[in-house]
Amino acid sequence: MQEPRHSRYGSLDCIVVDGGVSPKILVVLCHGYGAPGSDLASLAFEWGSLLGDDVGDFRFVFPAAPQTLAEFGMPDGRAWWPINMAQLAQLVQSSKFSELHDAEPPGINEARDILCESIAAMKADMPTPTVPLVLGGFSQGAMLALDTALRGEVDPPAVLILFSGTLICQSLWEPVLKRLSETRVYQSHGTLDPVLPFSSAVELSQLLTETASKIKFHRFRGGHTIDGDSLEQTALWMKDIKDVEALEGHLEGHEDA
Repeated sequence: MQEPRHSRYGSLDCIVVDGGVSPKILVVLCHGYGAPGSDLASLAFEWGSLLGDDVGDFRFVFPAAPQTLAEFGMPDGRAWWPINMAQLAQLVQSSKFSELHDAEPPGINEARDILCESIAAMKADMPTPTVPLVLGGFSQGAMLALDTALRGEVDPPAVLILFSGTLICQSLWEPVLKRLSETRVYQSHGTLDPVLPFSSAVELSQLLTETASKIKFHRFRGGHTIDGDSLEQTALWMKDIKDVEALEGHLEGHEDA
């Protein structure tokens, strides 16, 4: 794998890690609320190890959210949109988190548009712009990834990865779930998550199951984190994209002969 480099796509500063000199598959992973833009970049190397000889076909991009949280005492912290963490904790403790399931967070539309613009620039920078997209995120980043896949000006991703996300925007998402009819959705959530309740993740999974071509909901005994099994399974799904691309190329060549 190549060394990480910094690049700006659209209005977002990103960390980019290429698996090889001519990547053919774009992986975009969005960090969670309060994390620095570099928070998830190490996953490129963990996935790279799991992908083995196939890693050369992948480019991993980790965008930094546009909003700084320096005024809240987090100089390196970033956010896709503002979150009232005290209110969130209160809803979790009082078992009223479901009140947020139909909420459209102020700022999510702007964040989605910014990410879509950035993804378009990422694709244009690939050796071939018409590349398969793996889109995902952790926590707030997972919510943004799902909202982008459903309501964004981008083609639906081949794989959508939702690490420790939750259900929001329900009445807005339900009418457009058919956009995921050809998307494989991987969702994981810790049963002991103190930040975003596991029960809400279950409701999200049930909603997605109605339309997605394939959804795997992985539960693990743990908190607000990404577990090792999730990295292994998502690496396998990335390999599946590579294998499908190779098969389609072989069939096209056979038909031309």
